[in-house]
Amino acid sequence: MNRSDTLRGGSWKPDPSHSLPLYRQIEVYISEKITAGEWTAGYRLPSQRTLAQSMGVNRSTLVTALENLAAAGMIEGRHGGGTYVCGSGWHALAHGALPNWEEAIEEGWYYPNLPEVQQINRAEFQPGIIRLGTGELAPELMPQKAFNDILHALSSRSRTLNYLEPQGSLELRQALSVYLQASGIQASPDSILIVSGSLQALHLISVGLLPRGSAVLLEKPSYLYSIHAFQSAGLKMSGIPMDAEGLHIPRLEDAVQNNTNKDSISLLYTIPSFHNPTGSVMSDSRREELLATARNTGISLLEDAAYTDLWLDEPPPPSLKARDKEGRVLHMGTLSKAVSPGLRLGWLVGPEPVIRRLADIKMQTDYGTSSLAQEAAALWFADGYHEQHMDRLRPELRRRRDLMLDLLQRDFGEFAEWSVPAGGFYIWLRFTVDPLSIRELFHACLENHVLIHPGYLYDRLDAEHIRLSYAYASPDEMEHGLHLLAQAVKKLMA
Repeated sequence: MNRSDTLRGGSWKPDPSHSLPLYRQIEVYISEKITAGEWTAGYRLPSQRTLAQSMGVNRSTLVTALENLAAAGMIEGRHGGGTYVCGSGWHALAHGALPNWEEAIEEGWYYPNLPEVQQINRAEFQPGIIRLGTGELAPELMPQKAFNDILHALSSRSRTLNYLEPQGSLELRQALSVYLQASGIQASPDSILIVSGSLQALHLISVGLLPRGSAVLLEKPSYLYSIHAFQSAGLKMSGIPMDAEGLHIPRLEDAVQNNTNKDSISLLYTIPSFHNPTGSVMSDSRREELLATARNTGISLLEDAAYTDLWLDEPPPPSLKARDKEGRVLHMGTLSKAVSPGLRLGWLVGPEPVIRRLADIKMQTDYGTSSLAQEAAALWFADGYHEQHMDRLRPELRRRRDLMLDLLQRDFGEFAEWSVPAGGFYIWLRFTVDPLSIRELFHACLENHVLIHPGYLYDRLDAEHIRLSYAYASPDEMEHGLHLLAQAVKKLMA
C-alpha cells in the first residue's frame, strides 16, 4: 500500500480490490501510524466497534489484525479495558526510549474541551452533517463580495507586512472608535486592544488581570461553561441564575456578600444582548441595577457584545459600557458572529492601563493579530461595509428564525417549549417530557448526521435543554434536521 494512502486519519478504509487481505491492510495501517510517531507509547486506540465501523469491516477482521499486532509487541490490552500502543517490548527497544506523549498530555495544565465539545468540533466538518446548533453564519450569509472588493482595494494601496504596534492597527482602532461611538460608547483608540477573537481576550484577561484562585461570576447557563479559558488559569466559576429580565440581581448580591473571602470575587462575565445560549435580552432597568450592584460591591464587569448588532425585531438597550462612567466595564466585540469567524478578529475596550497591560501579554503570546486582517477590517468599518451588510443580513436571519419557529411549532409543540428570540442566533429549547436523556439524544442525532448542542454544555446540571441555531443550516437542511430530531425524541420517549 502507498504510505500516503495509509495515513489519512479517520477517512482511511482498506481496499477490497487490493492483493493484501483486509486484515493485513489494517495491520500495515496501524503499524505505520505507530512507526511514524503519530500513535505513540500509551496512546489508546479507538474501541473495536468504532474502528470497525470507520474502516467498513466486520469486527472479526479487525480483531485478527489487532491480535497479530499484539503478538508483534506493538499494542497491548490493559486491565480495565482498552487497547494501547506498547511502551515496552521489542518495538520500544528497537527505537530506544519511546516518548510517552499520553503522560505529557495528562500533565499539561490547560484543561481539555469537554468530550461532547470535541465531538462537535470534529463532526462539524463531516460531509453530510446537518448543523442545527452551530453558532456562526452560513457561508452564503457572509459578505463574500464585500471582502473581495476590500481585498482588491488593499492590493492597490501601500500596505504593511510588518508587525504592528502592541494594541493593533491605529487605523482600525480609529475606525472602531467611530463605530463604538454610534452606539454610545466613548472609546479613544488608546483604550482599544485588537485581539484574535473573543477567546483570546478571555485568555488575556484570565492570565493578566485575575489572581489564581479568584472567582469569576457569570450567568447560568452560559457559553463560558463550554470553554476552559478561566478554569485553566486556576480561576473558579460561580453561576448566577437568570429570570425574564436577565441576571438575577438579589442572587448576585448574595453570591458576593456570602463569599467568605470577599476579595476573591473581582469580575462578572455577562452577555446582556441576545445571550448565548438562551437568546434572552437583559432589560434596560436590569442593566442599570447591575451597574449599581457592581458599584456597591466593588466588582468589575466583562461585557460580551458578540451578538449586539444581530437584532432582528428592535435594537437592544444601550450596552453596559455605554453607561459606564467609572471605567468598571471591559467591553468585548468581535467580527466572528456578525461578519466572519475566519477573520479571527475582535477588540477589547477598557481603561488605558488595563489595555496596555493586556497588549504587553498579547505581544508575548502571538506578537500581534494578522496585519492583513486588521487592514481589511479597518476598511470594513471606515467605508460603510458594516452597516450595508447588517441591513442585508437581518432580514435573512429573521426569515430563518421564523421558519425554525414554524417548524418547531409543527413538530415539537407536544413535548417542548421555547421563547422567541429577538436577535442573535439561538433558540433555547426545553423538553417538557420525562424521562428524556439529552446525552442519549445528542448521540442518537449524531448517528443520523444531525448535530445539536446539549444544554449541559452551558450548565453542567441541565438535563432539559438543547441549543438550536437558525444561522447556519439552510432552510431545507433545517426542515429535514428538525424532523430527524423530532423522530429521535419520540423514539427515546417510547
